[in-house]
Formats: sequence, C-alpha cells, structure tokens
Amino acid sequence: MVAAVGLRRETTVEPQALSPNRGEVLARYRHLREISKRHLSDAMKFLSRDAILHQARRLGLTFGKTLILDNMDEITLAFDLAIHTAPDGRSRAIDRYARSAQFASGSDEALMLEAMRASRFAVILVRRRHPSVGLIVSDLFRNIELWLVDEGLEISLPAGAAFATRYYAPDDFVMTAGVGMPIDLDLLVSAVESAPQLLRKSRVEVIEDRRFAEAVYRAAIVDGLMEGVAYRDVPGTGDAV
Repeated sequence: MVAAVGLRRETTVEPQALSPNRGEVLARYRHLREISKRHLSDAMKFLSRDAILHQARRLGLTFGKTLILDNMDEITLAFDLAIHTAPDGRSRAIDRYARSAQFASGSDEALMLEAMRASRFAVILVRRRHPSVGLIVSDLFRNIELWLVDEGLEISLPAGAAFATRYYAPDDFVMTAGVGMPIDLDLLVSAVESAPQLLRKSRVEVIEDRRFAEAVYRAAIVDGLMEGVAYRDVPGTGDAV
C-alpha cells in the first residue's frame, strides 16, 4: 500500500547540508522546539472543553463526558488533531491562535508558527542515520526524502522502522509535532477500512485528509500501540522516545 505511492520523487535533503556541525544543529533544533511548545500551549487556549471531548470521543477515549485512558499519552493524540485539523468549513485552533499572535516578521517565533500551520501528517520510513544528527527518512505517501531532527527518535528508531507522526519544516530539517507511534501495513489497512470515505480516495488524497490521521490514531489506540510509546524528555530537549 505505502510502497507504491506513485508520486514524482522529491527531496528536501540538500547535498551540502549533509555534514553540518552537530552542536549547532542541536542548538537550533532545541531553540525551535521550545518555541513550538510555547505555541502549542497558547493554541490550546483556543480550544473549548467540548472540542477536546469531541475529538477524544472520535478516538474512542471517552465514556459519556468522561475521558477513559489506558495511557495518559493517548490524550496527546486528541490534542494534536484538535489543534492542527478541523472539519470543512471550520477554522483550526492553530490558525485562530496565529491570527491573534503578534510576532515580528522574520523572527523565529513567526517562522515556527508558520511551519506549524503548514504541518503534515505522514507515515515515515527510517532510511539511515544522518551523518551529523537525526535521521534521513522517507515520507512514504508523498515520496519525499527528509532530514528529520528528533533526539528521541534518533535514539530509538532503527533503519527500516516505520512511524506515523506529524511534522513541521521550519529549517533545512523537519521536526515532529511531538506525537507519533510505530506503524505497520496491517494497521494502515485497518485505519483506511475504518473510514469508508477514504476508500474512494487516491493515496495522495488520503494522506492529506484529516480523517486519515484520526483513523490511524484510533487504530493505534485499539491495537494498544500507545502502551509502547512514551513522550519523555531527552536531556536538553523534550521528545518522544
């Protein structure tokens, strides 16, 4: 399914960017990560309790108006969808926050916020270690090769591992939105079959449809995959491991 996307191959990995200074890249990444965490915290203020409960209910995480969680990290999936996606005709929380925010043009705060507004949900495959820091990965549905900087994933994901996540592209590298889980073909098939609307779409349309991320998250929760995922701080940063 994911191996035959059939798109024109793109790459965002520039040859001259393959051996930058590790310390400098990590410093830049950690700086942008802290900014993104502040943006997410502020964007949460533009979500109502009902909106969060609605998204949690669609993931199967509620009983009535009560959250039922096997793993506290499951609620981060509801937050991710509630902030970065919205039904047709509705505005996203990240966009409502951006309209209210006032950052100097060209500032890192403004740069990071625009990258977050342009976030992409993806199924990524780890190709190899980057020679300096992070991983070289493929966004399988879009057939794009990316330089992913994430200290937690660099430690925990071997070559050949598949992972579902949302990513931002604020620099030459991309970084995750802080959520994700291991994934395989069976889970992808289960996710698509659970959302009949997706069966009528091409693979390119599926990855851009907000319901696909929702279906993947829901399938991961049902399969208990979140029990093996922990979002914790790596010294000096705050990534998923």
